[in-house]
Amino acid sequence: MAQSTARSTDEAPTEAETDFLDRVFFALSDPVRRAILDRLDQESLLVSELAAPFAISLQAVSRHIQVLARAGLVRQQRSGRISRCSLDTGPIFAAAVWINRYSKYWQAQFDLLAMALETLGPAPEPDHQPATGKEAKS
Repeated sequence: MAQSTARSTDEAPTEAETDFLDRVFFALSDPVRRAILDRLDQESLLVSELAAPFAISLQAVSRHIQVLARAGLVRQQRSGRISRCSLDTGPIFAAAVWINRYSKYWQAQFDLLAMALETLGPAPEPDHQPATGKEAKS
């Protein structure tokens, strides 16, 4: 369900891409959902296994999983009543590509900072001597 990100970084995202990113960032905005993704990074798990460490109901964990599935971050394989979940990193990659579009602004700020520091010259050496434990008496 991951969307293609083969467009230029200068092009505005389409409405479908914007909706997709909205779902991904909404899914990632909750600490429980991020913890679920962390657990799925290691292996596929049953919903009951995913729910075990959380102090919330199985139904609440299932709702979180559905948000993750709508964002394309989790795939569910059902066998009767049993549902096994696995991580799909495609949407995370798409979000990272979108965020990376703005790295040029941060790089520009770092470049300005480096230039400003160069104009200040080298840092002055401290004037004081290290403490020896013996103070000069006046």
